[in-house]
Amino acid sequence: MRLITAENGVQYLHSDILGCPNGFSTRVGGVSTLDHTASLNLARGRGDDDETVLENLKLFADAVGVDPESVVSLPQIHSSKVLILDGSARGQGYFLPSDLECDGYATLSRSLSPAVKTADCVPILLSARDAAGNVFAVSVLHAGWRGTAGNIATRGVEALVSLGATTDRICAAIGPSIGQCCFEVDLDCYDALCSGLGETVELNTCRKGEKFYPDLKSINRDLLVQCGVKRENIDISELCTACRTDIFYSHRRSGGSRGTLLSVISIN
Repeated sequence: MRLITAENGVQYLHSDILGCPNGFSTRVGGVSTLDHTASLNLARGRGDDDETVLENLKLFADAVGVDPESVVSLPQIHSSKVLILDGSARGQGYFLPSDLECDGYATLSRSLSPAVKTADCVPILLSARDAAGNVFAVSVLHAGWRGTAGNIATRGVEALVSLGATTDRICAAIGPSIGQCCFEVDLDCYDALCSGLGETVELNTCRKGEKFYPDLKSINRDLLVQCGVKRENIDISELCTACRTDIFYSHRRSGGSRGTLLSVISIN
């Protein structure tokens, strides 16, 4: 995964493995001026006015190479719910309101650029290729610990399969999120992860006294492998949002006073 600085000053991470336009935003290169949102905040409700958020979206979309008005980012509810979207969802969440809530979506539409918002949670981008090697479907997932416990990674793969994908032709990019180094949880959170995922969580968690440190990126990688995605087709960012608050927003590190990152993918 490469950290790119676009001509307009926006910094973002790009995964070559996906074979289509994609980007995981950083906090660098936007127009937000508040201390806690500076400078590329990509969500409303964090202190910036709507005009600032939409200008940041335009800057980020231009850097990645997608139409800002094609971006759809629906309200997220920390679930494992994944929806299939068509072109009618274009612009929802930024330019148009939506009554839908979920934490992932998949699409065949070339007029959509699906995206999820994060600030420590794990963003996952998926692309599916046809027999000729062309990307024909994409999916994006917001995998916080609750979504991870609900196996949203598998739900995303299943959504692509329902659209005609085969798991051996699906590629995945797991973006920057809070790392095992900083994700300290109590027994109740660890038990909730284990109750649905069992050994996958146990193998990717270390314990120090009464505290547990799950590796959410590795857990989601292993879940993708278990449902048929080839390990060599999975790209993972090693960057921790809580360690690198110079380039990322971190909900945990900031105590909730922060901007929001966006991860986007598009077929075109």
